[in-house]
Amino acid sequence: MNLHAGVLRAARAAGALALIASAAGAALAGGMAPAGASTTTSFGWLRLAHLSPNTPAVDVYLYSVGKPTALVVLKHVAYGDESPYERVAAGDYTVAMRSAGAAPGSKPVLSTLVDVAGGHAYTVAGMGPLSALRLQVLSDQLSTPPGKALVRIIQASLLDKRVNVKVGSQTVASGLQFGTATNYVTVTPGTRTARVTSGSAKASNQVSFTAGSIHTLVVLDDPGHLSIQVLEDAAGSSAVPVGPAGTGFGGTAARPGPALVPWLLAILAAMMLAGGGSIGLRARRTGAHARTY
Repeated sequence: MNLHAGVLRAARAAGALALIASAAGAALAGGMAPAGASTTTSFGWLRLAHLSPNTPAVDVYLYSVGKPTALVVLKHVAYGDESPYERVAAGDYTVAMRSAGAAPGSKPVLSTLVDVAGGHAYTVAGMGPLSALRLQVLSDQLSTPPGKALVRIIQASLLDKRVNVKVGSQTVASGLQFGTATNYVTVTPGTRTARVTSGSAKASNQVSFTAGSIHTLVVLDDPGHLSIQVLEDAAGSSAVPVGPAGTGFGGTAARPGPALVPWLLAILAAMMLAGGGSIGLRARRTGAHARTY
């Protein structure tokens, strides 16, 4: 290899390195930025739930308004199921609910619009009885008063249409009507017993309220008796929603991934060593597909 060719290859390698580093940096500065950074205002979070006791299982679709292809499809969502939070760009979305197994192009049983503001989180839940089923959009809190925790109650039980809920000795809901939710209430950090009572029916669950944590407690029918499902909306000071605990779609939030730059640089260096400084860049097209759970 002559001197001119070697210099040319080195220049190409340096250019490719700069291009990849620049692209990776742009990705990190955009949708992959950590919570708390100013770029978090470019996206928000959505969580989908089925909280209607006498409504059969459904398929739930999430669309960006004006686009026919679903971003997320949740199959056979049964009563009491909540999805993980899905991170989405700020903007308008349609949530559509179809009978389980119905064709994706069939007319939805229900649909609603959701305006996702940057840096905010929402739960979209099928609520109420089958005869008056509706999709309700709940705004989820992501920050707490210093040194405190927050809790909210969703009443999704038909065993009795009104319930009372205590966390430790603190009353957080009194006569809460079926198909409704409370505002968030401030609680002192610590492990507390959440108790729900309704006539002769009652249920309890232990909840660990750490400082900065935010929980939603869902009162459910558990054939013949009440139960309390604990959802952790956000934890600590991260202000990033977390996934539901012990639910049908369980798991974690759609969080930003790890930094790409170090990995890309390492891969690029290995390619340069293996190829004597020559680098081939191949473009690949990928189609946009719905995420199915």
